[in-house]
Amino acid sequence: MTVPATQVSPRRRLLLASDRSDQSNELASILQMAGEVDTVPTSDIPDQPGQFAGIVVDINLRSPESVQIVRNKLRTEAYRPMPRLFVLADALHHGSMQAWALGATDTISRPFDAQAILQRIRAAFPDSHGFDATDRGKALNRGVEAAHAVMVKIFEKLPAGGPLKFSDIVAAENRILKAIKHSSLREWLTAVGCHHNDSYRHCLFVTGFAVAFAQHLGMREDDQRRLARAALLHDVGKAFIPVAILDKPGPLTEEETAEMRKHPRRGYDALAAEGGFPPEMLDVVLHHHEMLDGSGYPNGLRDNQISDIVRLTTIMDIYAALVEKRAYRLQHTHAKAFAMMEQMGDKIDQHLLQAFRPIAFGHY
Repeated sequence: MTVPATQVSPRRRLLLASDRSDQSNELASILQMAGEVDTVPTSDIPDQPGQFAGIVVDINLRSPESVQIVRNKLRTEAYRPMPRLFVLADALHHGSMQAWALGATDTISRPFDAQAILQRIRAAFPDSHGFDATDRGKALNRGVEAAHAVMVKIFEKLPAGGPLKFSDIVAAENRILKAIKHSSLREWLTAVGCHHNDSYRHCLFVTGFAVAFAQHLGMREDDQRRLARAALLHDVGKAFIPVAILDKPGPLTEEETAEMRKHPRRGYDALAAEGGFPPEMLDVVLHHHEMLDGSGYPNGLRDNQISDIVRLTTIMDIYAALVEKRAYRLQHTHAKAFAMMEQMGDKIDQHLLQAFRPIAFGHY
């Protein structure tokens, strides 16, 4: 990525917002290697960031007061184009998701690695290259085609003994991210919603929602890629479920439901046997039907046993299923689907669901 020289100047100005004055001195010293640093308490975060090149937020994410102040400031238009790095405490589980929901574009963790933090600061500046709007249709088509090719490998070639490689997923992700970034989620859903195969369509819906959500939260590109991969692969186990069950035009019987519930384990086993897939992707494939209250399957995990990326994929999976048209029912409206998920209470991550609200209500 080419970065304008004015942005990589060692005299760039950074804003460090901290309610940990006793713990932020080390961080301030590191940041001073990248430029001038102004340190303010969270209560004094300015309404207008002025000439600051980026903001680093070092707050207690367990403090409702600090969280609310930061949320109110960083959600404004003035801060939207600015890189926003949050400091995570090791003791706070799932802090990265909360940071993203508050507007983080990247995260750093204690204990600090000075070189890694400086690399993050330099990488945080947005790409200055433009995008020709006339290419948006081509980008959308290429993204849909790339995602469809992955679906063919999953649902047609894999059950027949054909290989599915991690590189197959990586090869598709660039085009998918570009398609949604430079067209829109609405156009993506319209394009993939015409697909005749329910299983294909569902995975492509989940992928669209996951990528749009990641881009809305301002996640760095590496994390957008991780979520795109997870969404594409989450239902790989359905490739080993009889088509008569997958395509049944009505509710499943108890026996059919039991068979359907085997798909996470079958997908996990297939990818583990293939080899080369990152552990977090295997985690998503195996656990995307787990619930925070322990009522999910296949392992009955609960609370902190369920990782961030699984929590997010689960929300996208449920939401997509609700807004899709099924043979035995009409699709729910986006507002109705969101309300139904709010009623799920502590089964899913409600903080993450609320961060998803702008996507759910069509502000994309």
